[in-house]
Amino acid sequence: MAIAIASFCILLFQLIIIVPVVLPAQINAHDFVIEEATIEAVHHAFAENKLTSRQLVEYYLNRIEILNPKLRAVIEVNPDALNQAEVADSERERFKEAGVFPNSFLHGIPVLLKDSIATKDNLSTSAGSYALVGAVVPRDADVAARLRNAGAVILGKASMDEWYGVRSFTSIPSGWCARSGQGINPYVKGGSPCGSSSGSAISVAANMVMVSIGTETDGSLICPGSYNSIVSIKPTVGLVSRGGVIPMSTRQDTVGPMGRTVADVVYLLDHMVGYDTRDHEATSEAAAFIPAGGYTKFLNEHGLKGKRLGVLRNPFLELLNISSGAAVLDAHLQIMREKGAIIVDNLEIPNIDVILDPSQSGEMVALLAEFKLNLNNYLEELTSSPVKSLSDIIIFNQNHAVLEMPRGYGQELFILSNLTNGIDDAVQEAIQKLNTLSEQGFEKLMSDYGLDSVVTLGSEISTALAFKGFPAITVPAGYASDGMPFGIFFGGLKGSEPTLIQIAYAFEQATHIRKPPSLFTCNQATSDIGEC
Repeated sequence: MAIAIASFCILLFQLIIIVPVVLPAQINAHDFVIEEATIEAVHHAFAENKLTSRQLVEYYLNRIEILNPKLRAVIEVNPDALNQAEVADSERERFKEAGVFPNSFLHGIPVLLKDSIATKDNLSTSAGSYALVGAVVPRDADVAARLRNAGAVILGKASMDEWYGVRSFTSIPSGWCARSGQGINPYVKGGSPCGSSSGSAISVAANMVMVSIGTETDGSLICPGSYNSIVSIKPTVGLVSRGGVIPMSTRQDTVGPMGRTVADVVYLLDHMVGYDTRDHEATSEAAAFIPAGGYTKFLNEHGLKGKRLGVLRNPFLELLNISSGAAVLDAHLQIMREKGAIIVDNLEIPNIDVILDPSQSGEMVALLAEFKLNLNNYLEELTSSPVKSLSDIIIFNQNHAVLEMPRGYGQELFILSNLTNGIDDAVQEAIQKLNTLSEQGFEKLMSDYGLDSVVTLGSEISTALAFKGFPAITVPAGYASDGMPFGIFFGGLKGSEPTLIQIAYAFEQATHIRKPPSLFTCNQATSDIGEC
């Protein structure tokens, strides 16, 4: 019966006809433009009584209602979002009467969470899969609790690559999950949204939310950020707790902010970091990296001055596969020189061909074993769940193939993962190889040349920083001839977020490259993406 209802819902979802609607960009009463607005601008509007949190949330809920049937970026909206916004408005009025201001930039700001981040409310936490619909989490994820405490409005759950894309080698396209279907890049019809934090990126890019939260094991914040012309920060592993987040690898998993500007993601990061008893080892180690007073003080437009940047062209420009890539990078490097950066050009990471091949590096062996172990532990901690193990999920997918395995989408990686037997000698050897590749590759390069950061275009370099949990930022860097976005990548050693933020912010302020998708230039929700 449940499957029949679900199948009907999918059919109904696919048959929705969108009536042409002009998408409003402003609150008519006060002429405050919300589209592309920053957190700082919104708070000024709050203070000047030009905008309320309820109006802001209504605006984004309207955008989701109109655009999501096409973009498939949001799995669920929070039925309590408007109530949360009204609470924020009431609190703000009390603050004004008392002559004080909220001590959080996130107060009254709507945030979307990736569907792997637990919330103890009416929203599901399912990693995009029907297998976890109806599961009850014991509590908010630490990051969700921190956002609530900061006054943020939990707008809903963003779509993602189902189970982080670990179900199949090649058969499932990036951005797909059973619960919301195929996520769509808002810039180019047929362009990949990249994953696994695809919905979090699409939603921000398409002005369906102001900021969002994603996760990354290897590229899942940086790649969607690059492909959707937004800013993403991949924090040092442990800087943000993974407690209450559906896991893949405790070695590599991290949780990070996504937004349209560096400042917005930094405001978000400030309220995400900190120690958590449920992620004790990682967060206690990373707590030493959190600067007193937070990260906003590193939003310095002169942040490039004196920074040593190591330029990585090979093989990343070739992997980007954009004819103008080298020329674009050269132009950006010239801007950074003019802003005082020291450019160390034409560097290469030793053994990069091995590092980028998960079958050679050992990453595949390690992640498959870690995924089964960590996922089963997560499932055991749920208050209730239709599935209790990876084995159960595999069987669920087989029994509900219409929902979970359309178009021949497979689960061969699930099956391989389920055959693993914990962290055995082979897995330990693979992890040691990953550590050695990192130490003799990226880490050695940073040390030998005294670098503050590496820089390149695109996101393929993410793997070189994944093995030992190093941080990175992507900032919009340009658009290919077909309109497909790409980002510029800055990455450093553990705890180097303050330096990376300075570099990224200074670059952004010197270039201002991001532009909203042309879908919104047309101002019609029914326009073909990329063809307006």
